[in-house]
Amino acid sequence: MMLVTATLFPSYTNPPARYVELRKSIEQTETLGAGNPAELKVFIAASIFDKDGSLATGRWGECVLALIKILGPNNVYLSIYENDAGRIAEEALNSLERRVECKHSLRYDEHLDLNDVEHVVLPDGTSRVKRVAYLSEARNRALLPLETAGVAYDRLLYLNDVVFDPIEAAQLLFLTNSDNVLDTSPAYRAACAVDFDNPIKYYDTFATRDYEGFGIGLPFFPWFTTAGKGVSRSEVLAGSDAVRVRSCWGGMVAFDASFFQPGSTTTPETAGSVAPANMSVPYHFRAEDDLYWDASECCLIHADIQNSNKSQSGIYMNPYVRTAYDWNTLQWLGFARRFERLYTPFHWLLSRAVGMPWYNPRRTEQAWDESQQEIWVPSPDGGSFQQVKRIASHSGFCGRRGLQLLKTDRSKNGKMWEEAPVPP
Repeated sequence: MMLVTATLFPSYTNPPARYVELRKSIEQTETLGAGNPAELKVFIAASIFDKDGSLATGRWGECVLALIKILGPNNVYLSIYENDAGRIAEEALNSLERRVECKHSLRYDEHLDLNDVEHVVLPDGTSRVKRVAYLSEARNRALLPLETAGVAYDRLLYLNDVVFDPIEAAQLLFLTNSDNVLDTSPAYRAACAVDFDNPIKYYDTFATRDYEGFGIGLPFFPWFTTAGKGVSRSEVLAGSDAVRVRSCWGGMVAFDASFFQPGSTTTPETAGSVAPANMSVPYHFRAEDDLYWDASECCLIHADIQNSNKSQSGIYMNPYVRTAYDWNTLQWLGFARRFERLYTPFHWLLSRAVGMPWYNPRRTEQAWDESQQEIWVPSPDGGSFQQVKRIASHSGFCGRRGLQLLKTDRSKNGKMWEEAPVPP
């Protein structure tokens, strides 16, 4: 059975012809920009934490430099933001900068002042920083050169600290949901890779929501469950390179850059008929305001930019494009995907057994309609959860009950954040 599946029914191992043609055109020439024949302007952004310098001077840095050559240095701007990582990290970033052949801004801040980040007040009166607010601030600082560039960029590619195939990055940028690499208009609002922290385990569950806003099942193929109409799961099993979702990230995301630049000639349609402050050009990463309601900044940005017509969100996951958090895992992904279809019945059974996807009371809320929500209401004695009528947002599907806080003492090794207990 395993041999039959691996030989005759492998998952995502035979890409569409246009993917093969683009790969050949890149590999068979030394010409700069071979992967970007339309000469589109691409802004590459990353916010990293590289304490030992292994990202900037290792595989990640090599992948970034190779991608710049594939896209053409004259077509690319590279922006990397880093803070609080120490002297070795700063030296590594400077070393990478000396090798960058395109326009760039590689900025290192010795310290990101937390006074610049929005705080929340806990029931005991202490003021703290939400982890997601902190991450959003760092991501937004990497986008600052895009807002002041004076150049109309066509695509934004946002990178995490992942290793990747630079040719696959070009395929994500120019071929996701598109039949022709020469198309100049993006066929997506956002298109995501799929990331792994071992050859089987899908990593970015916090940011991923299926086409109906459900969270994923257990983190192995086909990732999505049969909840609702099971659209995303069905499209994965069909081998689509443009799996419709409400949100994703996958370590590497291509965006229509017009959402992130001031002065766009057209204001992109957003998730609702009313546009609150966080839904106007240029868009920014952000955190949710509610105290005990958390959502990934990587999901919220998709909620902000997606089409109000839920039959076509404009957000896609491309499982042909895969990233990993170490080089060995990336090398094994090609082999592992040959057996993925064998996991399908086990994924269905085990996800149901553990009750996934987890229930989210705000998933079905209609943006800008009045909704009954249970929220934390502060009071002189601390506060309590209460049922309150208020206007629902467009991003309820991203969230969950919880609170991740930045640690007050970040000098120690380990995670820079902690999970705060949620009152009953």
